[in-house]
Amino acid sequence: MLNISSFLGMATIYVRYKQVQVLMREEHRVHRLNALGLGLGFGSCLGMCVVANFQKSVLIGMHFLGAIMTFGLGMLYVLVQSAVSYHMQPHVHSKRVFLVRLAMGLWSLASVIIMVVSSGIMYSSLPAVDAILKSHWVPGMPAYTAHLVSTIAEWSVAFSFVTFFLTYIRDFQKITLQAEAELQSNHLYDSTRYNESSHYREESPLLAGSI
Repeated sequence: MLNISSFLGMATIYVRYKQVQVLMREEHRVHRLNALGLGLGFGSCLGMCVVANFQKSVLIGMHFLGAIMTFGLGMLYVLVQSAVSYHMQPHVHSKRVFLVRLAMGLWSLASVIIMVVSSGIMYSSLPAVDAILKSHWVPGMPAYTAHLVSTIAEWSVAFSFVTFFLTYIRDFQKITLQAEAELQSNHLYDSTRYNESSHYREESPLLAGSI
């Protein structure tokens, strides 16, 4: 499921990148932020794949690297896209959209900070391996409260990401993507360059709506 979610996330992030690129053609600062957001978003989705494919009980180091990429880079992506939205208002969208995305960014930032602090307290209260591999927690155990806070903060970060992506719905209703296939030859037997008489093109819509 995480692998599927990561690929869907990458698709969403790329569509957003192309939309901003078209809408803000003359704004070089926005283009740099947009490219940075693309890299951060892809890194976060790659982290989700690492978490999904390297279990905590098997490869602890890789699992935690994936978690850091997912939550850390994902939080930075939300903040960078909030900055992009700041530069896009009020000409492209309203100030309300920017404020909502900024709130999502601050939510994810606060959740990540709480998660890191509570995890640090948990690991300082228990041997690191015991804290990482422990699967059953009951009230009264050492570091139980820190573990509970860390888990809630982790889910809070995840929900902040999902909520942030929901703010793209209205934006994506105003864009159309098309797949374009160009035949360079009317047969498949050689690698010579096509001539104009054998140039075919096929287009099909990927998303509904129009800019």
